[in-house]
Amino acid sequence: MKNILKLSILILVATSFQAANAQAKKPADTYMLTYFRQRYPTRIEIDAATGKTIEVPLPNPMLIAKLHIALSTDGRHWTPINDNNPIWDQSIRDPFIHRGADGIWRLVATGGGRAAPDRRQFGPSCIYATSKDLIHWQLDSYLPLMKDVKDEIGNMVRNIWAPEFYYDEATKEYTVFWSSSFEDAGWKKSRLWYCKTTDWKTFTPAKVLYAPGYSVIDGTMTKHNGTYYLVHKEEEFSPATGERRGIRVATSKSLEGPYTVYDGSLNKGQIAPTITEGPSVMADPIKPKGWLLYYDFPMADHYGISSSPDLFHWAIEQDISIPPDARHGSLSKITAEEAKALRETYPSNK
Repeated sequence: MKNILKLSILILVATSFQAANAQAKKPADTYMLTYFRQRYPTRIEIDAATGKTIEVPLPNPMLIAKLHIALSTDGRHWTPINDNNPIWDQSIRDPFIHRGADGIWRLVATGGGRAAPDRRQFGPSCIYATSKDLIHWQLDSYLPLMKDVKDEIGNMVRNIWAPEFYYDEATKEYTVFWSSSFEDAGWKKSRLWYCKTTDWKTFTPAKVLYAPGYSVIDGTMTKHNGTYYLVHKEEEFSPATGERRGIRVATSKSLEGPYTVYDGSLNKGQIAPTITEGPSVMADPIKPKGWLLYYDFPMADHYGISSSPDLFHWAIEQDISIPPDARHGSLSKITAEEAKALRETYPSNK
């Protein structure tokens, strides 16, 4: 009996050791940051005396409006592939990439611009592209999502900025959302709009998703415990409002709203420092039940990351590394095989 007991204990210890060893050898999850690169040429300000917009030159401007990728295992330290050079030659800004329900990687981005087909007839468009492996990309179409929307005197919107999409498992629909304005600058009196699609060929008519009492751009969305969190940029700055260019969050039980804005602890309602934009959110890889918020400082040429236990209360992370000049990133979890293929296809020599 004693020998049987000893044998059982030895088997239990060996099994536990093997399980622990296997867990220790399990590779960490890999996360992908997709972005373009820019250093702003000017900083837009409002002259306090006249109330007019002025542009203040900034040093050393640059723009590489193409797709870049960086990888990380902890969400805080990111290593660019391809020596921080583009991995696709298509001109884009604000690239948002997520894996679709069918396993296909889908990209939407700012970039229809004046050169896109039929702009005069259908208004501005955004870019839609697909990939099976994150390496080979196909430009599928330009999407004139606001073609049927006009203001009270028949004008089309001037822009479609920073499009993103959210997939609803229940309805099998993609909700595409973006910011647009009828004003002479895309940041003036801007709202978030949305439409829906199941096939990326036909889309429901565009409707207003979020129109708070301030101009809003750069919306991103996550769902947690039945609540939708719409993280966005409040785009206000004037003698009347003060400097309000920063990140806020609003919540709703329905994807289509209505949304209730949360008053954060910074700058009378915001959750990240000013001047910031291009927010992205993901679950924290190293803190269970935590979250990470990413944002760039467009006029100071650096990136910021904050962490939160609840998507409301945020603390700035100090120990971070982001590729130089990264702007307006989006975040995805990828497989070990995908990460390996990206590194091998686009090795970095630095």
